[in-house]
Amino acid sequence: MIELLTISNVKSRPVVDLFVLPFFQGEKKAEPTSTFPIDEITKLALASGDFYGKEEEELLLYPKSAKEKRILLLGLGEEKNCHLEILRKAGASVAKLCRRKKIETVVFAFSQISFAEGFLLGGYTFDSLKGESAKEKPVVQPKKAWFLSVDKTFSGQLERLKLLIEATNVTRDLVNGNAEDVNSNTLSTMALAFAKEHSGLKTTVLGKSQLEKERMGLMLAVNRAAAKDPALILIEYRGSPNTKELTALVGKGVTYDTGGLNLKPTGSMETMKCDMAGAAAVLGTLKAAAALKMKVNLIGVLAVVENAIGPMSFKPGDVYKSRSGKTVEIGNTDAEGRLILADALTYVQDRFMPTRIIDLATLTGGIVVALGDEFSGLFCNDDALAQNLIVSGETTGERLWRMPLTKGYRDALKSKIADMKNIGGKKASPCTAAAFIQAFIQEIKGKQGKSIPWAHLDVAGTAFLDDPSGYHTTNATGCGVRLMIDFLEKL
Repeated sequence: MIELLTISNVKSRPVVDLFVLPFFQGEKKAEPTSTFPIDEITKLALASGDFYGKEEEELLLYPKSAKEKRILLLGLGEEKNCHLEILRKAGASVAKLCRRKKIETVVFAFSQISFAEGFLLGGYTFDSLKGESAKEKPVVQPKKAWFLSVDKTFSGQLERLKLLIEATNVTRDLVNGNAEDVNSNTLSTMALAFAKEHSGLKTTVLGKSQLEKERMGLMLAVNRAAAKDPALILIEYRGSPNTKELTALVGKGVTYDTGGLNLKPTGSMETMKCDMAGAAAVLGTLKAAAALKMKVNLIGVLAVVENAIGPMSFKPGDVYKSRSGKTVEIGNTDAEGRLILADALTYVQDRFMPTRIIDLATLTGGIVVALGDEFSGLFCNDDALAQNLIVSGETTGERLWRMPLTKGYRDALKSKIADMKNIGGKKASPCTAAAFIQAFIQEIKGKQGKSIPWAHLDVAGTAFLDDPSGYHTTNATGCGVRLMIDFLEKL
């Protein structure tokens, strides 16, 4: 990870490979974002009309007399329109420039935490699966970056940011990794290691025999044909032990999804190693919360299985019993994520009775059709919880769009031979999937008719991108970690 430092005076800046001068777009010329001395070559460049400070505009200069080898004029667009996402993307563009030019040290005449966030996110690489040729030509990354700031708290903000991005990158690594390598054993081992690394974490792993004792019939059904046993991984963090407040984060962890006997077609299966992105995000969030020593109580639940095919595959048309006691007719074995979430949600409510529950899952292709990769789908039974999540989505750039959750979608799940079906047909598939999960959210004890506040985030379009751009440098985005940490901080 890049070392982030601060300087209070631009004149005392160190000798570096690159000096970055951010500009806003003015009516007639670029306007500097802060007061700092501009050398003659920069004045000439501004006077030439080659640079106006437009969003994503860059001009690289090579001065003879300056401390640095290069000066980058970086456009941020009009000041009134310069929101946090523009700053993140601008920071990422500098990280990419540094990589192209093999720049190892940089000074920013700037002190915006979102810009630094984009710089760190944009510096992410994933090359562990490359061969010898990659080792011969390793990627050169910046080693040190200084930010001009007179704010004495900014250095602490940078340290906090590094911990957050490190946790986000853990999630990215897991989702980018081979399905052969990232399985129930891998995730269990990693969660146990995090508990040793952070004193505030406690990890418990329920294996196959324990899941059988706990009557987790739907999880066991989905995993029947897999070579690796299933696991329910529980990670507890008690950062506010004197309060009863407890937030449960539940992640779908299908380490590979063939679709089961309802086999996915070619073109739909090749990216299914990403189907554990929800569980990876929960793991990253718990790591970040512990590293940041947040004053919250969390229980992270990773429901980890593989939806494989074989003689033991669970079958369309058959009925399986959930932990809750509800029986489920399988209309399609490729609608497996909601099944494992149903058992995981029931377990966490039975054992912990949390204050609120948020589940994250790459659940439906329908949400990708509806929202693309711009928004994750938000389904929620509580308006206050939904609004708080939406605000955090806008703050972090991991935006959410609230979707409907009404009785009509629940009616589509009726079965003639079981309590319910696991699919509701092609229409509104994200909504019927959410309605299925909602059927396993319990009432608050002592408050008849009022359910535990619950939100379901369908991140199928945002967790793994077809065409990465901006500060997303690979297919895996780490979606959910920064969103959850911002939400938890605002509690």
